[in-house]
Amino acid sequence: MNDTNPEIKKHFIEMIMKKSGEQRLKMGFSMFNMARQQVISSIKRDKPDANIQEIRKGIFLRFYGQDFSSEELAKILMRLFP
Repeated sequence: MNDTNPEIKKHFIEMIMKKSGEQRLKMGFSMFNMARQQVISSIKRDKPDANIQEIRKGIFLRFYGQDFSSEELAKILMRLFP
């Protein structure tokens, strides 16, 4: 879905490109960290007693779970979370 007005989109891209590479990189890190914190909060909400391994597995699945076939995912999970 793309409901953004083309002029607004163009203006936004221009604003972003005026920032230095370092500023854009910091923005990306900040957005990733926020998304990660939201995922952790969601995992803890659904399973308050989750241990660190379960949280790490949940983070992995939320961010990358759709990138692999079920067979590949099973192998990866066995290696990362024995």
